[in-house]
Amino acid sequence: MAFAFNDENSKPEIESGKPVVIDFWAEWCIPCKKIAPIIDELAEQYEGRVKIGKYNVEESSDVATEFGIRSIPTILFFRDGKLVDKNVGSISKSNLEEKINALL
Repeated sequence: MAFAFNDENSKPEIESGKPVVIDFWAEWCIPCKKIAPIIDELAEQYEGRVKIGKYNVEESSDVATEFGIRSIPTILFFRDGKLVDKNVGSISKSNLEEKINALL
């Protein structure tokens, strides 16, 4: 199951030094719902190596604002506390895996 990111826990996770992948989404977003099962699968697949989770922009907004999230789904990729990649819109599981593997 994907980690539930929010305004309180996002910064400590990003700054942990571990690779982090955050999917910014909302309940009403159809493309977000299509990506959700893929995010859950990848969270299990990379458990212990990469922190993968979802950030609901309807429940939290500070981190989304800080990173200029204007469209969802947007997926941000962090390594060593720094933003290293970004994907806006739909993406296939294989393309997501490529981006995650680049973090390792």
